Amino acid sequence: MRHLRSGTLGFGTALGVAVAAAGTLAMAPAAAAVTPGTATLSFNCGFFGSGTATLTATQNGTAATISLSTSAITSPIDVGANTVSSTLTLTKNGSGTTTFTGSHNPAIPAGKAVSTGPLSGTVAAGDKLAATSLKVVVFGVTATCNATTPQSPGPFVF
Repeated sequence: MRHLRSGTLGFGTALGVAVAAAGTLAMAPAAAAVTPGTATLSFNCGFFGSGTATLTATQNGTAATISLSTSAITSPIDVGANTVSSTLTLTKNGSGTTTFTGSHNPAIPAGKAVSTGPLSGTVAAGDKLAATSLKVVVFGVTATCNATTPQSPGPFVF
C-alpha cells in the first residue's frame, strides 16, 4: 500500500485552486469607466440666474449616475436633504437625447449653490453624452436651465 506524505495532497489542491482563480480573474472584464469623470459647462436659468456647473459621472455596467453642482441657482431658504427633484437632459451620440433623474441632494443652506444627485440613467458602451438642460423642482417651484456653453472638456464617453 502506498502512503502519501503529509501535506502533499493539500499543497497540490491549493496550487490548483490558486491557478484556477488567477485564470478566472484574468478573464473577468475590467470595471467600466466613464471619461472624463468630471466636466463643466455654463447654464442660464432665466429668473433664477446663470453660472457654471460641475458634473461628475460614474458608471457600473449599463447603470450610470451624474451628480451636479451649479452656481446658476442659489437657494433663497434652507432646503432639506433629498427634497430637490432634478432632470438632466443630455444629447446622446450627437443626435438623440437621454435623461438622468433623481431626488437626491445634500441639505442646502440659504444662499448656497444647488447640488443635486446622484441622478440615475442608463447607458450603453460607447455612448457619448453632453448636458444640454437641467430642470430643478424645489418646493413646487421649477427652474429650467439651458446650457450656454458646450460641456468641457467634452462629452462623457461610457
